[in-house]
Amino acid sequence: MTIDEMKKRKIELGYTNKDISEKSGVPVSTLQKIFSGTTAAPRAETLQALAKVFLTENSERSITPAFPETLHQSHFYDNENQYLSSGSAYNASHNAGRLHTIDDYMALPEECRVELIDGVFYDMASPVSVHQAIAGWIHSQFLSFVRQNKGVCYPFIAPLDVQLDQDEYTVVQPDVMILCDRDKLKNGRIFGAPDFILEVLSPSTRKKDMSLKLEKYIQAGVREYWLLDPDKKQLLQHDLEHLSFPVIYGEESEVPVLVWDGKCKISLKDMYSEISFLY
Repeated sequence: MTIDEMKKRKIELGYTNKDISEKSGVPVSTLQKIFSGTTAAPRAETLQALAKVFLTENSERSITPAFPETLHQSHFYDNENQYLSSGSAYNASHNAGRLHTIDDYMALPEECRVELIDGVFYDMASPVSVHQAIAGWIHSQFLSFVRQNKGVCYPFIAPLDVQLDQDEYTVVQPDVMILCDRDKLKNGRIFGAPDFILEVLSPSTRKKDMSLKLEKYIQAGVREYWLLDPDKKQLLQHDLEHLSFPVIYGEESEVPVLVWDGKCKISLKDMYSEISFLY
C-alpha cells in the first residue's frame, strides 16, 4: 500500500493522525512527517503497521457528503458545518455522496469563494476592509525584509491556492504565507505546506481557522501559524515546528517571525496606528 493510497484511505475513514497513532502505535510526529512528505522512505515495519489500519474494512467514522443528494444547486458548508446556499448556478447534484476533488474546485464559477478541505467545500466570506488592510500591511513588512536581506523565503498574499496535503482533496487560501522552498510553486499554486501562514480571523471563519485549519497545518508540516483577531487586537502565534505552547501578543507588541529566527519583527503598534482610521 503506497503512501498516496494511505492518504486517500485516511480521508475516507475520517481519521486524524492521533487516531492512526492510537491504532497503529506509530508516533504522531512520525505520521506528520510521512503524510507531509518530509520522510520520503519510511521504515518497512512502520508501513506495515499503517497498512493494517488503513486496510480495515469497517470504520466507526463516516463522512457526510458535501452536497445532499436532493440538492440541485450549489451548496457549501459554512464554518459551523451547516449547509449554506451559495446562490450560484453551479449544479452539484452529480457530486452527491462523494468527496470533492480539485477538479470540482476548479470547475466552480469564479464568484464562488470557497476552500476545499478533506473533500468538503467551506464557504469563504469576502474580507472586510480591516481584514484586507492587516493582511496587506504584514505582507508588505515581510516583502521589505526579504528585499533588504536578499532572502530566499518569499511572502505571498491571498488569493493563492495551496494544495496543502499534496493530494486532490484539499485546497486552501491562507491570508499571508511565507514559502522557503520555491520548488513547491507548481502550475501557479503552492504544492505542499508553506513555512509560515497568517490567518486574519473573522466571525465566519474563526472556528475553522482556530481548529480545523490548525490541525491541517500541523499535519501538513507548516512551521509557524499566526491567528490575528482584528476585533480584540490580539495575535496568537503557534510554533508548530516545535509544537510549543502558543504565545499571545497584544496590540502594543512586537512579534518575532520564527521562520526568520526572530530577525524580522512585526510591530502591531505601528500597524494599528497606521490603519486606525478603519476602526
